[in-house]
Amino acid sequence: MHDEHCAHDHHEHHDHVHSADGNCCGHDHSHGSKHIYIYSPSGAVRDKAAFKRGIKQLEALGHEVEVDADALASSQRFAGDDATRLAAIHRAAASGADVALISRGGYGLTRILPGIKYKTVAKAIANGTQFVGLSDFTAFQLAMLAQTGSVTWAGPALNADFGVDVKKTGEPVDDIMLDCFEDLLSGQGEGAGWQMPKIGELPNGKPQLKDFYVPGGATLWGGNLAVLVSLLGTPYFPQVEGGILFLEDVGEHPYKIERMLTQLMLAGVLQKQKAIVFGQFTEFKLTTHDKGFKLQTVIDWLRMQIKRPVLQGLPFGHVPTKVLLPVGAQVSLSVEGRDALIYWGHTH
Repeated sequence: MHDEHCAHDHHEHHDHVHSADGNCCGHDHSHGSKHIYIYSPSGAVRDKAAFKRGIKQLEALGHEVEVDADALASSQRFAGDDATRLAAIHRAAASGADVALISRGGYGLTRILPGIKYKTVAKAIANGTQFVGLSDFTAFQLAMLAQTGSVTWAGPALNADFGVDVKKTGEPVDDIMLDCFEDLLSGQGEGAGWQMPKIGELPNGKPQLKDFYVPGGATLWGGNLAVLVSLLGTPYFPQVEGGILFLEDVGEHPYKIERMLTQLMLAGVLQKQKAIVFGQFTEFKLTTHDKGFKLQTVIDWLRMQIKRPVLQGLPFGHVPTKVLLPVGAQVSLSVEGRDALIYWGHTH
């Protein structure tokens, strides 16, 4: 049983109530069929089998899946040229779908940010289309937030999350991710809770984290660290103060993670937040040269650099078990011991 869950209990959270029982669900998801639009704004889809499995999985859940005309387009490493991918984003916005879900991440969104019709996409979001994705999709999410203030969802991608090969891995589609996705579709998602890893003292002997509470009104934002840092100094980097910044990455050595965090710190971004939340940093290799320098070293170092709570263990990133997070929404955050909860109440 996992220690993370999507929260949807209806009591107030100012009294630090937690329900970190590992269950995402507990309420009715019989919301009927939803319209899900699949499109490819970043890298080309190479794994066509995973793409098909993902669509079958969504259809098996009872949803109507519409696939963009250029979802499987390919130009160099991209899902079609820049104009093709821009048109796909705008078709997703015009689709009237309940959810616009990316096929995969990779790379390609930052280079087309100037061409996105932000007001058009914001109108689609206001009319009920939820844009969901992660990784390279962080560029789109932060640009939407910076340009329009619209809320998008950090969450699964079609191929990696819904298109898993059960025969090959023996692992089904992750149930917590599915529950959180269904919560989004039913409008019942209210938060994400998890248990942080056991952590001791900092090298300077101070406790790593005290209990604290940030009442509603803090903007939740973040995503992939490398993509986020690449937007610094551009019109697509949100100017968030007093926010909750969450971060994840894949294939980045801890020293590169530290270098990017240092850039955010030297740019004054980290100091302006109420808390920094580390999601999952995966698929990197330490070497003998590191001599004990690891990811925890970086996190401990950061805790001594900034007078802000630094949380760990958020179930989000390039991992099967992931919660869905509303990027740009106003949230509360509470920490009691190792239990952490980000709470946004009703989104509808």
